[in-house]
Amino acid sequence: MTQRYYVFLISSVAAFGGLLFGFDIAIFSGTIPFIQSYYHLSEAQLGWTGSSLYVGCIIGTLITGPFAEAFGRKLPLIIAAAIFMVSSVFMGWSSTHSALIVWRIIAGIGVGAASMLSPVYIAEVSPAAIRGRMVSINQLTIVTGILLAYFSNYILADVENNWRWMFASGAIPSLLFFVFVFMVPESPRWLVSKGKLKKANAILSKIAGDEAVQEIALIQSRIQKEVKGKFSDLLAPGVLFMVMLGITLAVFQQISGANAIFFYAPIIFEKAGMNVKDQLFQQIMIGAINLIFTVVAMLLVDKLGRKKLMLAGSSLMALWLFLVGICYYYSLFDGYLLSFFVLAFIATYAATLAPVTWVLISEIFPSKVRTLAVSISTGMLWVACFALAYGFPVLIAVLDAPQTFFLFSFVCLTYFFILWKFAPETKGKTLEQFEMETIRH
Repeated sequence: MTQRYYVFLISSVAAFGGLLFGFDIAIFSGTIPFIQSYYHLSEAQLGWTGSSLYVGCIIGTLITGPFAEAFGRKLPLIIAAAIFMVSSVFMGWSSTHSALIVWRIIAGIGVGAASMLSPVYIAEVSPAAIRGRMVSINQLTIVTGILLAYFSNYILADVENNWRWMFASGAIPSLLFFVFVFMVPESPRWLVSKGKLKKANAILSKIAGDEAVQEIALIQSRIQKEVKGKFSDLLAPGVLFMVMLGITLAVFQQISGANAIFFYAPIIFEKAGMNVKDQLFQQIMIGAINLIFTVVAMLLVDKLGRKKLMLAGSSLMALWLFLVGICYYYSLFDGYLLSFFVLAFIATYAATLAPVTWVLISEIFPSKVRTLAVSISTGMLWVACFALAYGFPVLIAVLDAPQTFFLFSFVCLTYFFILWKFAPETKGKTLEQFEMETIRH
């Protein structure tokens, strides 16, 4: 077994957390046509059912960081896998709506943990030469999980107790993750930070071969030089602006309209007159396009640059959403026109805002406050995600479909001008070079 193959293997296991992350956020959409009538849910209750997962995500994000620092990366990954597995079964066989909400919040804790742990673990076990490629596996598995959830919903649509089996189907990939995560090693970087050099050396020998000793020395040197930032450091000249920009990037990614389609596609296509089976098939198309254009983004982001992709994405998304609104306004539902505009919107989002937002958030902050600033931006992202998931069913009921999509189009157009005026270009610059430029300005 070559060293790179070993790194790929353990990174793929860790990236299963990303797959379950994608699966859990997407599986709910297929249950909508069935649980709304089963529990007699109002639009606000449906929004709360969908968004309750993100309450758990916020909790999971807040508690996982300190837990992972104290106990390592492997144990929290095992716990996250167990949470996914147990919550999937209990969501599916909840006896009451309140019980379903409780188990969705618990599932969200696992989602929040995985959203943090999987990329961190992969980055810490991967050699520098292939780190970017390995971390990108996590984004691929997230969109793969979304597509698998859509397939699961489509296959189970005609089964008795379909919505229960849709939720419970998440236990299958969760079980695989739970079994395989026991076989991955602990993060060598964490082991070095705790003075467990013998164990770290054994793992790094499999990852880095003869360079294991040098890697340990390098890790020790980095740990010694690390200076943890304080909240007061976020108010420093230039830094506060970047923090506000990071929050803006995170929030606009969530309120651009894409997650409304990922979470509530059945409602959107129902208003176009489609039956349940056609609604769920449209979701498979959305998931496939999302996966394909995520790969496109990975090929483009280092060639075209971050700002160009974000500007192109926000402007095109505004156009596609406006045309979706026109389809609803004039009832243009014959043929494939509405589906084309929705899929074009998802393709644009997947190739631009979806991945590039994360890239920029990881690059724009000074090293001293990077961890703290990324944590704040990510936390606000989950808050915005919760707000959208809760509010969309109410919004589309109050405003009607055309006005809702015109509103999202306006949001994306506004974002274009914010990006054009304030977003930096980080392409081709080291983190240190960009930090020095930021300080000078």
